[in-house]
Amino acid sequence: MEKYYISTAIAYTSGKPHIGNTYEIVLADAIARYKRQKGFDVYFQTGTDEHGEKIEIKAKEQGVTPQEYVDKIAAEIKRIWDIMDTSYDRFVRTTDPDHEKKVQKIFKKMYDKGDIYLGKYEGLYCTPCESFFTESQLVDGKCPDCGREVHYASEEAYFFKLSKYQDKLVEYYNSHPDFIKPDSRKNEMINNFIKPGLQDLCVSRTSFKWGIPVDFDPKHVIYVWLDALTNYITNIGYDVDNPTEEFKKYWPADLHLIGKDIIRFHTIYWPCFLMSLDLPLPKQIFGHPWLLFGNDKMSKSKGNIMYADDLVELFGVDAIRYYVLHEIPYANDGSLTYDLLIDRINSDLANILGNLVNRTITMANKYFDGSIKYTNQTDQLDNELIDSINLLDEKVEDKMSRLEIGGALDEIFDVLRKSNKYIDDTMPWSLAKDEDNKDRLMTVIYNLLEAIRVCAVFLKPFLPSTSDNILSQLNMNDDRREYKRDNNYKTNSPIPLFQRINKEEKLKEINQK
Repeated sequence: MEKYYISTAIAYTSGKPHIGNTYEIVLADAIARYKRQKGFDVYFQTGTDEHGEKIEIKAKEQGVTPQEYVDKIAAEIKRIWDIMDTSYDRFVRTTDPDHEKKVQKIFKKMYDKGDIYLGKYEGLYCTPCESFFTESQLVDGKCPDCGREVHYASEEAYFFKLSKYQDKLVEYYNSHPDFIKPDSRKNEMINNFIKPGLQDLCVSRTSFKWGIPVDFDPKHVIYVWLDALTNYITNIGYDVDNPTEEFKKYWPADLHLIGKDIIRFHTIYWPCFLMSLDLPLPKQIFGHPWLLFGNDKMSKSKGNIMYADDLVELFGVDAIRYYVLHEIPYANDGSLTYDLLIDRINSDLANILGNLVNRTITMANKYFDGSIKYTNQTDQLDNELIDSINLLDEKVEDKMSRLEIGGALDEIFDVLRKSNKYIDDTMPWSLAKDEDNKDRLMTVIYNLLEAIRVCAVFLKPFLPSTSDNILSQLNMNDDRREYKRDNNYKTNSPIPLFQRINKEEKLKEINQK
């Protein structure tokens, strides 16, 4: 069985994740579930990044220890990932003692190799991003990543020889054109960071204590990116002295799924760290776009943050999964407002999907007591629908292979739309008036049940509980991904999948909260 290792970035434990942060875990989950469905041995890792100056400051403000602070936030992040019905195999934490020991050994190995050296850092530092910048990298005198103020900092630090690996990194980019996706992210890395020349990277700090100590120089703690990025290997058994069989099986990762704002760390620092350790590089890094509130980035200061658990309480898990997976384009930022969300639920989930399932099962029960089989009374309309069902596997695979998740959902909903049109074209209610058309009527309903069954199988990675609900109503556990003539249906009572939402009332309810 072919392996597939997918990871999200580990969430920083500075606060509760909003729906924009949550999008990433849902996206990764859809890909992981799809790969499992296609027969891959999938390993799906997520977790939390728990060290750094920002955590130390926040813990002090709240009058708790840094460990108490991250324990609380990590539990909250895991709770939200679980609410969103995500199927990760391992939830990792960088405060795990095993990870900490392995990071110390990795640091020592790089130091012994001459890739890490002691020096002094003087530069412009952004505390929220925990990053140093040169004057030329600032945007309007502020941090290029978050737009906040930077301040001058000077301290003794260990440095990683990033410059040593620049040529090797460029060579790797050139020989692996799909390493960074979308292509716009790769161009940004080359033009903004590599062409001006890579600066050696600060990998330790002495101005705070909340981090993994450098074991041979304990006044230093290992700086966040060397600690955080190595989670992708330490948690599957990488060890400087004795890597495990699990590590040998799953590394290199097939896909690191990350936000576009941390692409530099994953496509410049991380590959160079791996080269230093003589390890293969991940096969692909996808810097996904952001989910915006209307046209603005979500932020506490703007008061425009939406949280996944609140949205789930209002609309249900699969409605939120569907929206974020469908509405965020491959390379461009997506937009979320309550208006847009309600419109999408009503148009796609209630009208197209829910209505089709409800109408079809109601007719099966009304006309045949729910007992439906294939009767071979076919015509051209049937063949068109059947062809669209049978092309679905190829079309969805094409979109998923390019990480166009919204496009994959569009292909499934195209078949659902065609199924609704098929009802209008065949007019089962009219066929039911004539006993001579009984076999034809049964074939029409059989074709609709097959369309629904196949679409439910394809929806499983994206809308897992809705898929189960549909198959339960069909009373069918056939997971074949094409139209079949040998199924005997005995449908259950129809239960609405998604209720149509009265927008005005719902917005009023939301505003009153």
